[in-house]
Amino acid sequence: MAKLFIKQAEQYAAARPNYPTKLFDFIASKTPCHDLAWDVGAGSGQASRSLAGIYKNVIATDTSSTQLEFAAKLPNVRYELTPPVMSLSEIEQLVAPESSVDLVTVAQALHWFDLTTFYKNVKHVLKKPNGVLAAWCYTNPKVNATVDEIFERFYVERLGPYWDKARRLVEDGYRGIEFPFEKIMGDESMESQSFPVRFVTEKEMVFEEFMTYLRSSSAYQTAKEKGVELLTAEMEGEIASSWKEDGKEKKIVRYPIYLLIGRVGDRV
Repeated sequence: MAKLFIKQAEQYAAARPNYPTKLFDFIASKTPCHDLAWDVGAGSGQASRSLAGIYKNVIATDTSSTQLEFAAKLPNVRYELTPPVMSLSEIEQLVAPESSVDLVTVAQALHWFDLTTFYKNVKHVLKKPNGVLAAWCYTNPKVNATVDEIFERFYVERLGPYWDKARRLVEDGYRGIEFPFEKIMGDESMESQSFPVRFVTEKEMVFEEFMTYLRSSSAYQTAKEKGVELLTAEMEGEIASSWKEDGKEKKIVRYPIYLLIGRVGDRV
């Protein structure tokens, strides 16, 4: 069983898209100081690595020791295994003291949290009034019209029954999530000045890598645990045919990103 969990963590780390530099540059431009960032739900450290190039110190926390094992070891990143729920005293002991953090980030995980408790903890550790919370998600991949049509059918008909209800918040681009912070809109130079702020990340993939991405989803893993194989030979064959239709083995896969970002302010 342990080997299975390790394999899943390896697949997840390899299959997930990287986040664009533009996203981190935008976020960092909103924090006056770059001393300390806290990456919550860090997983295998994708966001933590980028933050480490901007902030003097990064604390990366997760509730999964298996995920943290695959995180890159960097001199200014401290990885910390934490319980799912922490008191304020535990936050100060394991993460950081009150009003000491410049930035709190959550990549593709906010929808899993007890938001009332999480927001209380965030407001406790952020510097007042300009400390920033930035939480983002990415939605379904876009390849081309042919692949997208098959993927959408697979997503709705096969994966659909096995998604946790929290997945709906991701599908909605985090628009339905309560966000009690001073909202920061997109800059004039950006394509979108709406809230959530929109970005796009791209990843070049071959067919096998795309399939690894599909298999790394929590819905697929849930079905697998229940003895259900969602990617049958027939389904995989359909996806393969659509992928190879244009004769190009490598394709640019695009993931829309939706960012909630805001300052803590003085009134907490």
